[in-house]
Parts: sequence; C-alpha cells; structure tokens
Amino acid sequence: MLNRLILMPLIFGLMGPVMAEEAEIEISGLVIDRTLTRFGKDFSFYYSGYWRDLPFTQGFNVTLNETVFPQAGTQLRVAVNGTQIYMTYFGRRASPVKERAEQAILLTIDYIAKVRANAITGEMADVSDDY
Repeated sequence: MLNRLILMPLIFGLMGPVMAEEAEIEISGLVIDRTLTRFGKDFSFYYSGYWRDLPFTQGFNVTLNETVFPQAGTQLRVAVNGTQIYMTYFGRRASPVKERAEQAILLTIDYIAKVRANAITGEMADVSDDY
C-alpha cells in the first residue's frame, strides 16, 4: 500500500506535462489594434470589418501599429504574423481612411494567398521579399 502511495504522485507528475501540452490552445485570426489617434481607430474599424468577412483566416494574426509624429501626423503599419505588408501616413488633416483600409485589406489577402500557395506547393520561398 505504501509503495502505491509513493508511485501515484510520480506517475501523475509524469503525465501532467503531457496533458498540458495536449491542452494548449492556439488563438489566431485576430486583429490586434495598437493605434492611438482618431485616424488610426477609424482605419482599425474599417480594416477589422473587412477582416471579419474574410474566410480562412486561421493561422494569421494582424497587428496594426501606429506611431505619432507631433505636428506632422502619424505612420500606420500593418503586419501579418510579424511581417510588415503595408505602411501609410496620415497627416493632421482629413485623409481618405476607408480607401486606405481597403487597400491594406487587398494587400493582406494577396499576402495570405501567397503564403498558402507556398505551403501547398511546398516551396520555402520567403513571401516577405515581395513586400
């Protein structure tokens, strides 16, 4: 009986990490908004709306980064899984935010298509060379 009590924690201790690895959850298909200004938030709103309509976004996360330059405007960058695919600037005055979000989502669709095509054909070519 005493041997069983000593072996039980050892057995469950060995099984614990295996179960934890199997229970890992991967979250993907997200748009991470790191914008600061009204232009950035509007861009994020339009871009996220288009992103929600895209099928098969599993495995891809998009990050919207904005850098503010006082008295000059902002720089907005779109990165998919850490690869920058789009960059634009917004001045201090009104800018066509919706059109730029549409342009960014089209480049995102193109990038995802190239990544998936390379995965299917087995090519290891770096897609980021095109961007």
